Amino acid sequence: MAPACPSVVPALRYCYFYPLLQIITPMKEVINDTPCRYLFASDNSSGVHPAILKEIEMANRGHVRGYGDDEYTREALSLFRKQLGAGTEAFPVFTGTAANVLCLAGVMRSWNSVITASTAHLEQDECGAPEKFTGCKVLVVDTPDGKVTAELIERHMHGFGFEHHSQPRVISVTQSTEMGTVYTPEELAKLADYAHSHDMYLHMDGARLANAAVSLNLPFKAFTTDCGVDILSFGGTKNGMMYGEAVCFLRKGLSADFKYLRKQAMQLASKMRFISAQFIAYFRDDLWRDCASQANRMAGLLADRISRLEGVRITQKVQSNGVFVIIPDEVAESVRREWFFYPWNERLSEYRLMTGWDTTEKDIEEFVSALRRELQICQGIRNRLQ
Repeated sequence: MAPACPSVVPALRYCYFYPLLQIITPMKEVINDTPCRYLFASDNSSGVHPAILKEIEMANRGHVRGYGDDEYTREALSLFRKQLGAGTEAFPVFTGTAANVLCLAGVMRSWNSVITASTAHLEQDECGAPEKFTGCKVLVVDTPDGKVTAELIERHMHGFGFEHHSQPRVISVTQSTEMGTVYTPEELAKLADYAHSHDMYLHMDGARLANAAVSLNLPFKAFTTDCGVDILSFGGTKNGMMYGEAVCFLRKGLSADFKYLRKQAMQLASKMRFISAQFIAYFRDDLWRDCASQANRMAGLLADRISRLEGVRITQKVQSNGVFVIIPDEVAESVRREWFFYPWNERLSEYRLMTGWDTTEKDIEEFVSALRRELQICQGIRNRLQ
């Protein structure tokens, strides 16, 4: 763990016994009367882009047929084909968890397994939903950067045709990864070839697909369909949309009967036009690119500013909109009273900072100023105790 910072009376919050003192004498700490801010907690913390809201308002006129049989959904599905390839079959759903689970359910049976990184949402952040709703087994591999490789997953590639062993069926990657890193098209193509050579599918969790596209400076199709990805969870919520994702089948023939599965999974929106309208605005004039570019650029700026501070260390390449940094726990906890953000690896005192489409340079400077202040207080205490 990062070194603990001991205390003297003027900086009581850094005392080793501070948690005990809080229990004995409950206290509330207010810093400059500033309420806690959530800008760097998650890209889900941001609001909705005005262009998305305007499109929803435009769709909120008159009456149309429900359940996706409307002009807005037809246009949105056409745009998905334009972005991902003419053979794309897209199905709008409400949430990212639903998109991931339904992607798997569409191609797996209960005796199958999916192989993914130990940091993947499928493993860490879906509350067991893949196992519950598909009956499949989730197998994980540890990775240094959130990216799986054929070499890493090789240990799970056995027992094919053996009825006592779950049958590997899907390799799942996240693009960009939960660690903020990005797969290259070459890495994805290699994984796709590996999966297909074992009669398996390659699934991509694209909750932050736009951030990856900006990082790679490529259109969506170039690192999905063209690389052999079979099934895609296409995200929008983290990049300016109110809600809404899409299950996208990129290989012909995989979507047969999926419409029934979506209904059974309670993801068939009766007023689907309000999801579809968001995707229309999202794709129009590459709004998705503008939003992701801002998020990525702010992450780069945040990493640059943090790297100039003593006492902290950035742990991952900053390739999208996430910055992972080791901060002394006492410092982090103090800063988190003003600027909330999540711990990532508590054993290492590693924290995650996320930027969004609406993050500004002013936000960065104010956050880094707060972090610098607390680091200096901590260092001053150490110096006095030496």
